Amino acid sequence: MRNTFGTLLTLTTFGESHGEAIGGIVDGYPAGIDIDLEFIQNELNRRRPGQSSLTTSRQETDSVELLSGVFEGQSTGSPIGFVIRNSDQHSGDYDDMRNLFRPSHADFTYFQKFGLRDYRGGGRSSARITVARCVGGALAKLALKQLGITVKAYVSQVGDIAMEHGYRHYDLSKTETNSVRCPDPETAERMAALILHTKTAGNTVGGIVTCIIQGCPVSLGEPEFGKLHAQLGAAMLGINAAKGFEYGDGFDAVTHFGDKENDVFTGENGRIHTVTNHSGGIQGGISNGEDIYFRVAFKPVATLLMPQDTVKTDGSPTRFKAHGRHDPCVVPRAVPIVEAMAAMVILDNYLRNKATKL
Repeated sequence: MRNTFGTLLTLTTFGESHGEAIGGIVDGYPAGIDIDLEFIQNELNRRRPGQSSLTTSRQETDSVELLSGVFEGQSTGSPIGFVIRNSDQHSGDYDDMRNLFRPSHADFTYFQKFGLRDYRGGGRSSARITVARCVGGALAKLALKQLGITVKAYVSQVGDIAMEHGYRHYDLSKTETNSVRCPDPETAERMAALILHTKTAGNTVGGIVTCIIQGCPVSLGEPEFGKLHAQLGAAMLGINAAKGFEYGDGFDAVTHFGDKENDVFTGENGRIHTVTNHSGGIQGGISNGEDIYFRVAFKPVATLLMPQDTVKTDGSPTRFKAHGRHDPCVVPRAVPIVEAMAAMVILDNYLRNKATKL
């Protein structure tokens, strides 16, 4: 099982949903970065369960303990170890799932691959594991801040309710003012109503998270294998429940002719840039200095609080109804995870890029 992400900047994680703790090691992190523990904790709070009536009622403080790699408020260049203790596990909620495979979960595939599985909340396949990614992402954000690079994401669609315009039309500072994390307050209210209605019915609903990276320098990414958009896509599709990724105009580009889709270059005050940004800030797999923007589609959460047909581990048919505490819609809590993965990709590529020329 591979548990390490990144090339020069790496994050290795450990832990299970109902184990003692979740944790990890960030290696390759630059020395001399100001480490703001309050900022890191706030990033975890954004992902934390029990935030509102729209999320799971599981209560975890998600308090992070930095174990190494920081001295007198700055990174030392050595590995940064951290741990987040689990404190609100209800493992008994999963006893009736010990001998069956839940629809659209990793139960069957994990069992086939490893010959056994942790049925308590999915174990290693649980979305709870992403708390470690938020720590790595928060550290990456602190380093990117010193480089003038920002990573911001928001919920742009829930079910069939979508924001009408692109990110430039909205004040993204309003993203954290509502429980949906949508910068359009009117649309956020409609999204929240849909999520609550879905929750009451014991069902789930999917959505889309949009992410924007600003201040990214030209030349990050590789021209062949390791294109920047491919790395971002792999990072996003590695998040639980992610089903699709597109950057720039994405699939909409197929409806345009080339003369409308091409980004024309211009020069102003000695700086070359593009008049439009259909490419999403990446051309030839390499950042071009414009805003990088992309969208990630998340499916409805697979755990439904309603009866479903399935099979036992011996293949015989059965019927079960899930119990416990689950999100009716993953996208509000996915926002900080998307940001975290994007931040680690960008910082990793920035560090790699420093080795490409004298």
